[in-house]
Amino acid sequence: MRIVLSGISIVFILSGVGPAQDGERLTFHAAPKALSEEAVTADWHRFLGPNDDCTTPETHLVDSFPETGPPVVWEMAKGSGYTSPVLAEGKLVMFDRYGDEEVIECFEPETGKPVWRFSYPVEYTDRYGFKNGPRASAVLDSGKVYTLGVTSVLTCLSLETGGKIWQRDLDAEYEVASYFFGHGSCPLVYDGKVIVNLGGKGGLCVAAFDQNSGEQVWGTEHEWLSSYASPVVKNLQGKPRLLVFAGGDSRPPFGGLLCIDPKTGELHDAFPWRADKYESVNGSTPIAVGKNRVFITECYQIGGVMLELTPELKWKEIWRAPGFNLHWNTPVTHEGALYGFLGRNEPDAYLGSFDLETGKENWKKDITWSADSGERKYNMSYFRGSILHADSKFIILGEIGSLAMMKLSTKGYEETSRAQLFIARSTWSLPVLHRGLLYISQHETEMGHYVENSGPPRIICYDLRK
Repeated sequence: MRIVLSGISIVFILSGVGPAQDGERLTFHAAPKALSEEAVTADWHRFLGPNDDCTTPETHLVDSFPETGPPVVWEMAKGSGYTSPVLAEGKLVMFDRYGDEEVIECFEPETGKPVWRFSYPVEYTDRYGFKNGPRASAVLDSGKVYTLGVTSVLTCLSLETGGKIWQRDLDAEYEVASYFFGHGSCPLVYDGKVIVNLGGKGGLCVAAFDQNSGEQVWGTEHEWLSSYASPVVKNLQGKPRLLVFAGGDSRPPFGGLLCIDPKTGELHDAFPWRADKYESVNGSTPIAVGKNRVFITECYQIGGVMLELTPELKWKEIWRAPGFNLHWNTPVTHEGALYGFLGRNEPDAYLGSFDLETGKENWKKDITWSADSGERKYNMSYFRGSILHADSKFIILGEIGSLAMMKLSTKGYEETSRAQLFIARSTWSLPVLHRGLLYISQHETEMGHYVENSGPPRIICYDLRK
């Protein structure tokens, strides 16, 4: 395979290193600008960023970019799956599928040069025809890499060398219940434990494993199964609380928000929140709001709800917002409002803002435009896009490859930059920002050659440094 691009580029040949022995995978375009000494940076250890909430404290980013998009630093053909890169300790880690293997790879963040590779066999075919690779991105913590594969294989590697420290086949050990699209909830590393929304058939809903040995530390029993929302820990009522938005493939459909003691696995309370549809899943990660509140949302029927954890450690409903209905993406909170792309399907997707205190709609907008590729015209939109907040900017990634910068407020939106990076469906992963570089995962082959820098499924590194 060869990626042909215009302009001057340097190609690194990964003979014997690439997962599929497929020749040239990496194209290096140009070194990024120097990072300002005054820039604030943060490791991106998990797929929703350093705070698990689609925000990062990074600063010194450009205020706009041209219609052709930000400068490309490097790009690389990627495997099958819906993951995004994670970065820490000067390393970038990707988790994909190539052929009949799930592959964990480490690269240099600013060049894309390979560092190490680890793989193991996998057998999985998506019953709905989606990709057969992993859904959950890798997690980095304390010099280790953790991955949860599409068939529930939990792996721990050394971040420095890629050597295996431990590995467990959770499906074989715990009889993980069936799921719609493979195991997709990202594991959480907290206080020396790897926490997994397991969904075991024996009623083991959540399990924690020692991050160094892999031994089970505790388990939380509940009938709700593994969802596609990822567990997070947030301070509520003065202490860390584990939040698990569970709910997977079950008849009748059930699921909701669990509040758990992350030290012991003790279940404090469970709030049912799941559409009364078998095909529904819970996929949007919970967002903590203020001291004791948590917002959860689904797109199939009942939408969003704001909950408060009482001093008795019980959930109390504050308000409901059926119209704030996100599918798999996670909303962003900013200055008293929630922002997100609403809707279950592409045609009914909107960018919307709702009030944090009341749940009332501030505004909702279907943003559309036309694009001409020279071969045909496209009716464009961000559809079910993702939102990243950094450096007082909102970075928007549409699900077919539209990138934008916006200003969002309770009164509306202002689009300051927009570029069509490529036209490819399933661009569902939140863009990753680390040390002023933006990493975007293109999961599908392009629908025609819309832009010069077109290519196959790939990871692309852009320079946003000021």
